[in-house]
Amino acid sequence: MSEITLGHLPEECWELIFGLIDHHRHFELLSSVCRQFLAISDRLRVSLTVSDRTIPFLPRLLRRFQHLKKIELGEFRGDLEGLLYQIAKSGLDIEALNLSNQKNLPLGGLRELGLNLKNLRTLNCSKIGFLQDLHLVVMATSFPNLEELDISYPEDNFSYPSGGLAEAESFKGAVTDLGVYAMSLRLKNLIKINLSGNHFITDQSLISLSSNCGLLREITVRDCACITQNAIGFAIRHNPELRSISIDEIGLPSIEVGFIESFLYANSLREIDLSNSFVPDGLLRSIAEASLSLNKLTLARCQGFTFSGMSVLMNKYQCLSLLNLEGVSFLTDQNILELSSFFSKITSINFSLCSKLTNSTLFTIIKKCHLLKEVNMERTNLGEEHITAEFVVNPRVKSLNLAQNGKLDDESIKKLVAVCPNLQLLNLSLCLKITGESISEIFKRCDEIKHLEINHCSGIKEFVIDSELCKLEELNAEGSGIKDDALSVVGKRSCRLLHLDLAGCLNVTAKGVKEVVEKCRGLREINLQRCDSVNVDIVARMVFSRPSLRKIIPPCGFVPTKAKGTSSCVMAILFVMASILKNMETQFICE
Repeated sequence: MSEITLGHLPEECWELIFGLIDHHRHFELLSSVCRQFLAISDRLRVSLTVSDRTIPFLPRLLRRFQHLKKIELGEFRGDLEGLLYQIAKSGLDIEALNLSNQKNLPLGGLRELGLNLKNLRTLNCSKIGFLQDLHLVVMATSFPNLEELDISYPEDNFSYPSGGLAEAESFKGAVTDLGVYAMSLRLKNLIKINLSGNHFITDQSLISLSSNCGLLREITVRDCACITQNAIGFAIRHNPELRSISIDEIGLPSIEVGFIESFLYANSLREIDLSNSFVPDGLLRSIAEASLSLNKLTLARCQGFTFSGMSVLMNKYQCLSLLNLEGVSFLTDQNILELSSFFSKITSINFSLCSKLTNSTLFTIIKKCHLLKEVNMERTNLGEEHITAEFVVNPRVKSLNLAQNGKLDDESIKKLVAVCPNLQLLNLSLCLKITGESISEIFKRCDEIKHLEINHCSGIKEFVIDSELCKLEELNAEGSGIKDDALSVVGKRSCRLLHLDLAGCLNVTAKGVKEVVEKCRGLREINLQRCDSVNVDIVARMVFSRPSLRKIIPPCGFVPTKAKGTSSCVMAILFVMASILKNMETQFICE
């Protein structure tokens, strides 16, 4: 395609076309077509993930992508303060920053960011190794316009104060009520806060936020043992804009009347998550009586309620789009059949760990839930019975997670893909009875499939693919029985394959790997760990022959023989040379 031909279409039109692409990783190929496509793809790139191997290229990347709005640093392990200064001086108008999984947060770097990033709205500081009250004060002072803040699960390695909560206020090694209070006075625009896993905060923290941050819409407080039902009830009653509350382990050992009645004041509440809590029927009836605009409900692994209480709630909220009943052990196929008349608006449903549910439930919700997109039924009793009733095709179902259903067999899979022809994600990991016959049927019926997981499916060895798998991007087959012939078929038919996990596949050899690497021109990641039949020599050839590769996990524990004249040292040098010659950022992980 020539520059002149491209010029006939205005750039605005090309931007709209590029905007239809579901992920910016596909811009890489488009940008190589011509300069015009390169300029358009650069303008449309709004997010950047920085890891250690990105650092040498970072100055150039920050200059190239001038419209970046989000930077992810969760994978970075180097000099964080220097990196923050570099981002601050870049002149970019960043709105979202992810600093999660860091050992510490440099205060100087945060202050420098605050001087330059005036429009930062979202800050993720989850899983920080050493988070203190001072960090919260600096965050609030530096970014007064923050709307979303995540300070969940600090990975503190210090000891608790010997005096318990009585000494928590004077303890300088963790986030306490004092830090949350000081922060709440400055963040007047705060809409979303996640405090989960902060062990030293008490009811006072939630009361401070509810009193000082009048725009709060979403509160998450999981694994905070010192926050009680009183504070949660206070937050529900005193935040008129509150739309989402996510809590756990409420009602243990008992539920309080004040907490139950607080839902009567929650006029704006749309999402409730009470995972791992004691939830009596009285609480469900109170939520029903509140007449909320509820569209998402999570009662995962909750106890205390009965089918009667569940029926009252579901009858009231027939507009739910998400329902999570994971681990609700009393549910039966008959229960779901009776409740299904209330599921007309459901798009996502989770029945994982409901051990009494069988194929009957799965086909019932596929038939009755006309808007259904996502189903999770991991570790249930699927395969226990075969369905003989008339099937109804549901083209809206996109995602099925059916992992760890040991009784699920080929016959069930054939019927399932026949009624869900537009599947994009299917997880059949640890479904030990399925064979290559199921995989052949999946690829035959579901031409929209993008992500397939068959980890530890030892019965899957070979399969046939009669048509092009133009949309398959990820195949996870760790520990499966897959053989070279099957890999060869995948290589020939999967032109868009990006990620391939073959860890522990003992039947795979270098021949199969070579074929799939040669045929899949966009392949970015491959995992060959514990592939004992794959010669490590193939790794260097992979690096040279497939420029798109960014991450390789080679076979481990293999020592090349002297007869081949190749030592581990020489192989390592080949890896490095290949990376330099191709000017790429290939990552080798030897485990």
